[in-house]
Amino acid sequence: MPFDTISVIGLGYIGLPTAAMFASKQKRVIGVDVSQHAVDTINAGRIHIIEPELDVMVKKAVDEGFLKATTSPEPADAFLIAVPTPFLPVKNQGSIPDPDLSYIKSAAKSVAQVLKKGDIVILESTSPVGATEQMAIWLADERKDLTFPQTHGENSDIRIAHCPERVLPGQVVRELVENDRVVGGMTKSCSAVAIDIYRIFVEGACISTNARTAEMAKLTENASRDVGIAFANELSIICDKLDIDVWELIGLANRHPRVNILQPGPGVGGHCIAVDPWFIASKTPNEAQLITAARRVNDSKPDWVLDKIKSVVKDFLQANRKMTLAEVKIACYGLSFKADIDDLRESPALEIASRVVSDYSGLVMVVEPNIDRLPLCLNGSQFVDLEEALSSAHVHVLLVDHSAFKETLPSQGIVLDTKGIWS
Repeated sequence: MPFDTISVIGLGYIGLPTAAMFASKQKRVIGVDVSQHAVDTINAGRIHIIEPELDVMVKKAVDEGFLKATTSPEPADAFLIAVPTPFLPVKNQGSIPDPDLSYIKSAAKSVAQVLKKGDIVILESTSPVGATEQMAIWLADERKDLTFPQTHGENSDIRIAHCPERVLPGQVVRELVENDRVVGGMTKSCSAVAIDIYRIFVEGACISTNARTAEMAKLTENASRDVGIAFANELSIICDKLDIDVWELIGLANRHPRVNILQPGPGVGGHCIAVDPWFIASKTPNEAQLITAARRVNDSKPDWVLDKIKSVVKDFLQANRKMTLAEVKIACYGLSFKADIDDLRESPALEIASRVVSDYSGLVMVVEPNIDRLPLCLNGSQFVDLEEALSSAHVHVLLVDHSAFKETLPSQGIVLDTKGIWS
């Protein structure tokens, strides 16, 4: 099948680059998003997110007529769903959160209205095991006139598959092309058809498996990293208590040929590592003991950092007895969940900065070179450039290891470095 028209549902950090990739190969792409602002921005040849090289790709695709955005699905040969999969609010403190699949359900129901025999629907959203099968049920409920893999196997009218994204923010354009893809169909032919689609632009290997294994593969990758970071974060807390430089210690330990300890930080953020392990734990709460413990360690690290900030401010006041607490200027460096991007999702740095602003009576300065304005949770703080913070703050709290921060050091005051670049 030629797949002349491809539809991408959800034009965010993954959906829009994916749509642009297909369009760059001169496929007709229909992007769908519930945000009218996103749709209007894309149709004007611009982008509403920050990702290197993506703006040029989108403008070219729109100008040449290969990419258009809309708020409602239109007929296509393939539908890729890349919508958010957040969690429902936890009912009790300490309980494992349940995934919220309402965005997938809504997308499936809207896509179902324009499906025709021979189409394929691929779920790209990171999901708990079984989500692809559930999506197939929602589609079938809407279209009794079509057959689906759960009832008709290889002979179904509609193909269903799962193919999780595996890209790094800031390098999405390159990694979408170069990275291997795990493609899990509900049947073998579903996998084969999905692989044919990704082969349009993917140069990495496309590995066929079943839908459940593909779902679990993405979750396993990020849960593994989360466990490794939890070890490093716990080690940093232990070293602080024992008066040991954790950065030096990890450097020494990593000289062993079979040891590779990750670097600690103020917590874990982003839409993957801080989230995906909970999908595993929500399905198997009694079995996912280590995974759950790692999540607890990483989620609690911001609290530890906040306690350290209070301790550092106290030390500064003891050394400068003529000053009052309200006169102490605190600077927080970095808000994004990782270095050199603008993405604030699930960011421990943002959580820490917002709690400092809400709890502290003095001036809090915020430095984040990758955004144009501060989020509402930081109302009351001052958005300043790096030079002003370095020269005027009394307490410097480094939360993100942006490249710009590595080039200079504070000229005065006390430093609390959660990333080890000033230590």
